[in-house]
Amino acid sequence: MMQSRRIDPLLRRAQEHEDEVARDLAERQRALDTHLSRLDELRRYAEEYAGSQMAATSPAALTNRRAFLDRLDSAVQQQMQTVDSNRAKVEAERARLLLASREKQVLEQLAASYRAQEKQVVDRREQREMDDLGARRSRLARAEDGQGETA
Repeated sequence: MMQSRRIDPLLRRAQEHEDEVARDLAERQRALDTHLSRLDELRRYAEEYAGSQMAATSPAALTNRRAFLDRLDSAVQQQMQTVDSNRAKVEAERARLLLASREKQVLEQLAASYRAQEKQVVDRREQREMDDLGARRSRLARAEDGQGETA
């Protein structure tokens, strides 16, 4: 079996791995986009709520308002941490994809090199066969010329 044929299953596996990592990256990116959208919504809501002018009817209402704003701030902070965590996951997947792509590229280059070597061997063999055929024809032609002169 030729070397280039033996590397084909490795190439297929490398392609499958790269595709799998690309799907994982896309999934992580979608999750990040979702978390970013939630963060934007939370921030908008917190800004709107903080900017709204509610009549302070009692100290208890002010305390409740302040507690709610604090919970909103806490939710925004927590969502920011979630976004940061998801960004790190996206970057990790991007690095995995780059590595998988490089591994596949190395195997493709190796297969191309093997195919080029195999083609050289075939070309040399064909050239030798053509040279041998030419030499035989030449000997036959000389032999026929030698017989024609003696007759």
